[in-house]
Amino acid sequence: MMDAQLAAVRRRIGPTREGTLPLLDRLQSQLDEYFAGTRLEFDLPLDISGSSFQERVWDELRRIPYGATISYRQLAEKVAAGAAYRAVGRANGSNRVAIIVPCHRVVAAGGGLGGYGGGLPAKRHLLDLEARRAVMR
Repeated sequence: MMDAQLAAVRRRIGPTREGTLPLLDRLQSQLDEYFAGTRLEFDLPLDISGSSFQERVWDELRRIPYGATISYRQLAEKVAAGAAYRAVGRANGSNRVAIIVPCHRVVAAGGGLGGYGGGLPAKRHLLDLEARRAVMR
C-alpha cells in the first residue's frame, strides 16, 4: 500500500537519485521504522491543506495514540461536529498522507472497520501491527 503511494509520489516528482531528496529519504526511513515497530509517530513537516473542517479532523487524527482506535462518532465529537460522523468519514477519505496522519485508527462504532482508502485488508493489517507492538511495549 505505502509502496504504491511512494511510487506515485516518485512519478509526480520525476527520477531522483537516493540522497537528492532528503525529505523523501526521511519519509522512507520513518515508514521502514514504523513497519518494523520501532516508530510510534512520524516527525515530518506536513504541508497538507483542505477545508478548515478537514484540517481539524486531520489534526485530531494525529492525536490518536499508536495502537488505539476511536469511532467516527467519537472523532466527530472531538472536532465539535456533533453527529456529523459521515462528514468525518469523508474528511478521513480525503487524507492524502495515510499512516502519517493515521486515519486507519478510526473505526465504526459497532466495532467494524468502517472504510479505508487503501482497502480494508490494509486497514486490518495496520491495526493488527499496532496492536501487537502496543502489547509488547
